Amino acid sequence: MVNYSDLNDQQKLAVVSDAKQLRIVAGAGSGKTRVLTMRICYLITEKNVRPSNILAITFTNKAAKEMKVRIDQMLGDLGSGSWISTIHSLCVRILHEDIEALGYPRNFTIVDQEDQHSILKEAYKLYNLEKKEYPFGSMLDYIANNKCEFIDPEKAMTFTYGEEKLINKAKVYDYYTKRLNDIYGLDFDDLILYTIKLFKKEPDLLNKWANKFHYVHVDEFQDVDKLQYELCRMLSSVHKNLYVVGDPDQTIYTWRGADVNIIVNFDRDYPNSETIILNQNYRSTNNILKGSNSVIRNNKARVEKELFSTSGDGEKIKHKTFNDETGEAYFVAKKIKEYYEDGMKYSDMAVLYRSNYLSREVEKALIEKNIPYIIYGGIRFYERMEVKDILSYLRLIVNGDDLSFKRVINQPKRGLGDKTIDAIYEIAQTNGITMYEAIKLGTYPKNKETFSNFVDMIEGFREELKTASLEVLLQDVLNKTGYRAMLEKDMETERLENVKALIDDIKEYQENYPESTLADYLQMISLYLDKASEKIMDSVNLLTIHSAKGLEFDTVFVVGVSEGIFPSERSLVEGQKGLEEERRLAYVAYTRAKKNLYLTESSSFSYVTQSMKTQSRFIREIDPQYVEDLNETARAQAAVQIFDSSIRDRVTAQPPNRVSYRAGDKVEHTVYGEGVVLDCKDNIVSIAFPHPIGIKKIFAGHASLSKIDPSKFS
Repeated sequence: MVNYSDLNDQQKLAVVSDAKQLRIVAGAGSGKTRVLTMRICYLITEKNVRPSNILAITFTNKAAKEMKVRIDQMLGDLGSGSWISTIHSLCVRILHEDIEALGYPRNFTIVDQEDQHSILKEAYKLYNLEKKEYPFGSMLDYIANNKCEFIDPEKAMTFTYGEEKLINKAKVYDYYTKRLNDIYGLDFDDLILYTIKLFKKEPDLLNKWANKFHYVHVDEFQDVDKLQYELCRMLSSVHKNLYVVGDPDQTIYTWRGADVNIIVNFDRDYPNSETIILNQNYRSTNNILKGSNSVIRNNKARVEKELFSTSGDGEKIKHKTFNDETGEAYFVAKKIKEYYEDGMKYSDMAVLYRSNYLSREVEKALIEKNIPYIIYGGIRFYERMEVKDILSYLRLIVNGDDLSFKRVINQPKRGLGDKTIDAIYEIAQTNGITMYEAIKLGTYPKNKETFSNFVDMIEGFREELKTASLEVLLQDVLNKTGYRAMLEKDMETERLENVKALIDDIKEYQENYPESTLADYLQMISLYLDKASEKIMDSVNLLTIHSAKGLEFDTVFVVGVSEGIFPSERSLVEGQKGLEEERRLAYVAYTRAKKNLYLTESSSFSYVTQSMKTQSRFIREIDPQYVEDLNETARAQAAVQIFDSSIRDRVTAQPPNRVSYRAGDKVEHTVYGEGVVLDCKDNIVSIAFPHPIGIKKIFAGHASLSKIDPSKFS
């Protein structure tokens, strides 16, 4: 029934081993799901284990479903009855059967995020707390962290040390807990916690369930936290058969509680355990794998392994540095177009980045090149809430339109309710004016001071627009409206990064189009949004590296590989632990590529890091024999061209890499395409390229730049 012939030696050993505790260290693309599925089939067909005595814990419903389908395909009805589910689904089944021992009814309520927010709103109203000062996300994290450490609200109050903010959090925690008790509700953290509580309170029930599961399997073991691990140990405490599969080099969720030391130290917890390493990769070529190996080797918290492939060496990892993010993005778009024209589907290509704000330039370049794309698990840059908020402020300054007014009048909060906004709208409609004009004329009798201050601020921006640069205006909008302070107070790091990326965007626009107005900039963005609105099935994937885990693509571009961006600035502050997590993230990013891997970076100033960008250590750590440096290739090609030219015409006195340019010369750039020289001063050429690239200043001797023979235009 089960064919083991196409398993490699290590995979087969992982399937048939008789060790009671097994740690399968499964490298990226090594077929771990297949091995885990085959293991279950082996137990059923060869060891005569009843399916109902086999438990497999996955971390997504999708993975559980995939395993069930595979077992059904191999065994049919013989394999039905295995317990294959997420850890939360397993806990629900256990609690539905035995939670009455904790005083809860079997039909307890599972509360979702919306329910949690509803309870928090009640608590905030009771204690007169503001959401902007106590964001729901951070409050729920506080509650979850306490519960996971078995700290109840009463004990949490003793840890406040008289600090008002902590006292308020402890009060909300107490209200939240009592409210859940009132409705017999459990949140997702409680599902695991209450199962552990149940087993600790009632040893007979623990014995019942641990007796039931003769074999316990855990997928994605590198992502488990301490509570999940404790539950897995409890469930395997009778028969002692614990089979875990994971890769410590892919632990990238420590911010969600994952602890890499659990899988690394598994052999200490189980001294008689066996470790089997799956290091044959079925996804990538050897240059990609060996380059990735050389990076992750710098980590200490890992189990030693070296991935290899029988698919041959393949293309080397490509690396290229650019002067700015625009050049970087247009290079990526150009390469994507080339691969597509050579027959590769757009959906087989992906652009990965460390943080969402880095998608901005890539999106613009793809739109300009008419390349369809999707933001995997995210939102397009110009459609993100904070970006739309700030753009609405800018539109209000230029146009004073109702849509912009309604979006920003209470952002940040100015104590205005929906009834007030509706009343202003009615006044504006009755008098044939805009809502902004209505409050400017003082036609609404209430909130006069609030509206007067708002009008003074907008009118001040309009005056400033007459003389200030767009960048300065945007900075003032962020500061004077209180929007930046709001994000900083709420510690909205990712939203702040997007706002800083917008500053980069408007600064770059004005540099490229110095004569353009704010209205021109807003119109340009509207055109981008209009072009991006088309939905096409075959699309390039844009996604963060965290979102890319478990996925694979023929061609992968990792952009923004600069120090302070990737690795992130925060990880550098955290020290070795944070840096190792970032390195694992790099390893995950690189091993998503099957055939082609490009690593790109730029050397421009970053508003996000507030510094000039430098090359990431995650590029420098790659063994050079696996990398093709496109920068060196470009310089070498230029040198060969110059040398050949000097042989053909020895009369030429032009020194290497020195070309004279003057206004009106037509030139070609390897990334930006054709352009026209505006002027050349101190060996720096100002060149006008087509929209949206605009004006660029480039060193006259740069290998990427060349003159176009005037005879072509004669």
